Amino acid sequence: MSEVERYRVAFLDWLACATAGAREPAAQAARAAGDGLLERVASAGCAGHVLDYDDTYTPGLVHASAPVAPVALLLAAALGRDVEAVLAAFAAGWEATAALARASHPALYERGWHPTAVCGTVGAAVAAARLLELDRDGARHAAALALLRAGGLRAAFGSPGKALQVGGAAAVGLHAARLVAGGAQAPLDEIASGPAGFEQAFGGRWAEPDGVPTIQENWIKAYPCCLGTHSPIEAALAIRDTPAARAPLTVVVHPVARQAALLDDVVDGLQAKFSIPYLVAFALLRGAPRNRDFGAVDSEARALARDSIAVSTETGLGEMEARLESGGERVARVETALGSPARPMDAERLRDKLHELADGGLDGALDDPRTPARDVVAAAGI
Repeated sequence: MSEVERYRVAFLDWLACATAGAREPAAQAARAAGDGLLERVASAGCAGHVLDYDDTYTPGLVHASAPVAPVALLLAAALGRDVEAVLAAFAAGWEATAALARASHPALYERGWHPTAVCGTVGAAVAAARLLELDRDGARHAAALALLRAGGLRAAFGSPGKALQVGGAAAVGLHAARLVAGGAQAPLDEIASGPAGFEQAFGGRWAEPDGVPTIQENWIKAYPCCLGTHSPIEAALAIRDTPAARAPLTVVVHPVARQAALLDDVVDGLQAKFSIPYLVAFALLRGAPRNRDFGAVDSEARALARDSIAVSTETGLGEMEARLESGGERVARVETALGSPARPMDAERLRDKLHELADGGLDGALDDPRTPARDVVAAAGI
């Protein structure tokens, strides 16, 4: 798959997530907050992330599309631009988000920051600067102004706040670029790396794309839940029809995966997306989870998780690797789950995901680069 096609797939994946996610209460609340471009971008950013089904760049553990795509699409539509312009802005913003997140991982995570909301402000600003045709200095000013309002906490995981802070990051980046277009400036070097700047305050490290695209390392999710649960789900599927499935189990994961999927007992479908015990139990009982399975908590899976599934961590594992143990013996191991760069979904599986989320409404939406961006907005209903 070419790099251009990878950007198109990532954007289409986000667009399908946003189409379905727009029906979620958090996205509807964001949409009701106002009708200006900033509010619409915040709403679309929330919609694209609220299902936790959108792509993830694992070297930075960041959803690089989530804060960038809504800016690329909705600003392009407002400016009367086409799909070609959308994807060019998206690619620039995606790589900026990925570069900053990669350089700042795992420091941001360990301090409790949400890398998507933090780094995504910069990526959104870069995408907007591209569409607003700011020069290099203007784009740097926009990135600096975006960094001044970067934020977002892992404490929001399992709540509507997670998606809302990603939508907010998208709006922050757009607003920063529009401020620069109006004449504002800010010193990027000082704000990024100077005393009391981003690096000191956040614990991250400032970085920009080096010209080598990293989109080939993107993970298109096969399951609508936290990435830290994907290998545990597949490990459970591997033993589902064996005697081990009926015994108490320990799920062993890397500490980063445990930080991401930090919940054990859960009370609603959104929390369930961030629970390794619940999703292992669900996979044992029902098979691989689908988007429709998170409308409510499955009481039998919740009871099984509470009674028979424990979680432990091991630093020697890959960040998204999982091992299942029963009685101290390994019964399953998954190094990297379906959808990862090492195990990408095939065209049929990708098409199934898009149809699951958008019911065929996005078929061909990005095929013609001359298609007006506003037509894509209308097709997605965002």
